[in-house]
Amino acid sequence: MKTILKINNLVKVYSTGDISVKALKGINLEIEEGEFVAIMGTSGSGKSTLMNILGCLDLPTSGEYMLDGVPVHSLSKKQLADIRNRKIGFVFQGFNLLSRTSAIENVELPLVYNRNHKGLNMKNAAMEALQSVGLGERMHHQPNQLSGGQQQRVAIARALINKPPLIFADEPTGNLDTKTSIEVMRIFQELNDKGITILLVTHEQDIALYAKRILELKDGHIKKDFKVEERKIASEELKNYIDVD
Repeated sequence: MKTILKINNLVKVYSTGDISVKALKGINLEIEEGEFVAIMGTSGSGKSTLMNILGCLDLPTSGEYMLDGVPVHSLSKKQLADIRNRKIGFVFQGFNLLSRTSAIENVELPLVYNRNHKGLNMKNAAMEALQSVGLGERMHHQPNQLSGGQQQRVAIARALINKPPLIFADEPTGNLDTKTSIEVMRIFQELNDKGITILLVTHEQDIALYAKRILELKDGHIKKDFKVEERKIASEELKNYIDVD
């Protein structure tokens, strides 16, 4: 199995005046291609800081980070943005959709910033991504015309548009009810079955159990790292619900 993500002795320190806070305290981690990893931890555990660094949104204070063989820790901001656009799709708790823009236009947006897709028919690519999450018939709807679950599916389609090998999902079910959360996890499991590596930040144990592996952070350290023995399968759980979207 190919290692897609590797960090060695990763440290992150935030400084304000004379006060320094060490958010990450020498983390070591390897994630292989095709894994589905849930990152858990209480507020202040370092999970958001770790996700920001892994997602190339921030740089570590010290340590090494290799993403698909590239030494991310030594990149410039422009290079970080480039590798972020090519390698990673993001899904957030708040959906982060443009409110007065249709679903298909929201999904097209990352292609505008990715120079590697010049010549690509953006509308067709966006339609394909929306169809892959079951929203082909809602492509011209604006976010306020969609349910929370449908908005999150638009956000997932947008994350898929550049065909990244990695999806980072930060509390993607935090604003959703139980049934809709399971539906979103079904989509993530299907994407993972197709070979996409998924990192999911969640504070919900029930949601983490849809992953294949769980990391538990505490005080800037990885305290636990284990495989999920009794994994929940979202498609099976949805059979308990009537009229699934």
